[in-house]
Amino acid sequence: MSPEDDIELKKLRWRCRRGMRELDQLFGRYLDQRWGQAPTAERAVFLQLLETEDDKLWRWSMGYEACPDAQQATLLEYIRTLPL
Repeated sequence: MSPEDDIELKKLRWRCRRGMRELDQLFGRYLDQRWGQAPTAERAVFLQLLETEDDKLWRWSMGYEACPDAQQATLLEYIRTLPL
């Protein structure tokens, strides 16, 4: 990993801190297990998710409410299935 990639990852990790442990863990797992090899389009969807309010992310991630964006919904479902 280049120094630039390392800096970007640290910034993303900070942005993934949501104030809810469950969301922190979900997004942290994605960064640890997938971000490095994720295609550009998937990364863009993830960055869109980070712009979403925590309460919406919580409801979507826990399946209490359907995410209205198909790409975001697909990525959230993938993130939920990542191993601990």
